[in-house]
Amino acid sequence: MFYAYFGEADMKIASGILANLLLEPVYDLIIIPYDTWMKRIKYASDISKEKFAEIEPLLRSVRRSTKPTTIDLYEVFCAVLYLLRTGCQWRFLPGEFPKWQSVYAYWRKWNEPDQHGVSVLEQALKKSGWRGPRETGAQRLQHVLDCGRAKREEYRHG
Repeated sequence: MFYAYFGEADMKIASGILANLLLEPVYDLIIIPYDTWMKRIKYASDISKEKFAEIEPLLRSVRRSTKPTTIDLYEVFCAVLYLLRTGCQWRFLPGEFPKWQSVYAYWRKWNEPDQHGVSVLEQALKKSGWRGPRETGAQRLQHVLDCGRAKREEYRHG
């Protein structure tokens, strides 16, 4: 059982029967385990930790090892996959992922082509078995606009 405390001044005044009135039982407190609120939502674009372990050395090879990383590369890679799958803007990346600036910085490093014209990101996506986005929001919007344009031309409205 938990008790709510109402203040120092109230306790000085209270005695006997009044002390029971100042401390009232609180039964509706919810105790959340520490790890529960730390976990993020799983997205359809995420890959498994086992698949990521296969491509992690490839992704780490891009960054110079001057100081240890403070960011989880798995989360960064999942954020990049989310962006590629949904086509959302960088600033609208969900809050469960690292900051969009960090994700963008890694994406720029991973997206630079090597002497053969293939980026580390392309190699990692191919190695992980990622098949690409089904259709991004921008592509769906373009399709809707094209259909509307075709109907207007058919009826000679524009």
